[in-house]
Amino acid sequence: MRPVLTAEQMQQRIRELGPWFHNLDLAGVQTAPQHFLGDYPRVKWQRFADALPADLRGQTVLDIGCNGGFYAMEMKRRGADRVVGIDSDARYLAQARFASEVSGVDIELHQLSVYDVARLGETFDLVLFMGVFYHLRHPLLALDLIHEHVARDLLVFQSMQRGSDQGVPVAPDYPFAELDIFNRPGFPRLHFLEQAYASDPTNWWVPNRACSEALLRSAGFEILSHPEAEVFICRRKLLHGSRAVYPAYREASQWEEHHD
Repeated sequence: MRPVLTAEQMQQRIRELGPWFHNLDLAGVQTAPQHFLGDYPRVKWQRFADALPADLRGQTVLDIGCNGGFYAMEMKRRGADRVVGIDSDARYLAQARFASEVSGVDIELHQLSVYDVARLGETFDLVLFMGVFYHLRHPLLALDLIHEHVARDLLVFQSMQRGSDQGVPVAPDYPFAELDIFNRPGFPRLHFLEQAYASDPTNWWVPNRACSEALLRSAGFEILSHPEAEVFICRRKLLHGSRAVYPAYREASQWEEHHD
């Protein structure tokens, strides 16, 4: 049953669950009205919302790194049969759970890392992987695991990007003596942040656009569209040959016993 709270109770509960990264409108109360990116992530969503199906009836959705639940709830509002949100941060999951309850939007939430998506034991028609990539110590492994274990068809990928937004033609191979290609601005480049960026010590890797595209292709995703500067709509492709993809070690039965 949807909880009925006064405006004061709503504000108090939002403060208790804060700080929030997703600015949500919960019964007229905003969760992060002073967000440094504005009305985020709504302003981002409005720039690529039309690139996704308006009707998701019959579809299942996985939101990896769901944070406060904005995108998960938007997918459910589009009629998805089932929406699963995962996040490694218990505070964000508590926010998403509260937001979904007061909004009357039914989403399923689990505390789970992207590296452990195999524990879900299922694939999804649509996977959202947004705002997570650059927080990971092992980002390509994460993409490989998504391809291997949970992506059935479409992937929505978003990452903070820096550097050139152009690309240069990349050959399938280069001689050892080739050096100039690495200095060209549009060559795929993944910048490593040893300490912090924007006062956030979890910002580890920042790709340029060419690198985002190359990583997605390498992990087995065909890029269908690029509707927003940082967003790529992709389709899972079959891959041939061996790759270093590691499944979760815990047995499925143990996961079922201990999942949130």
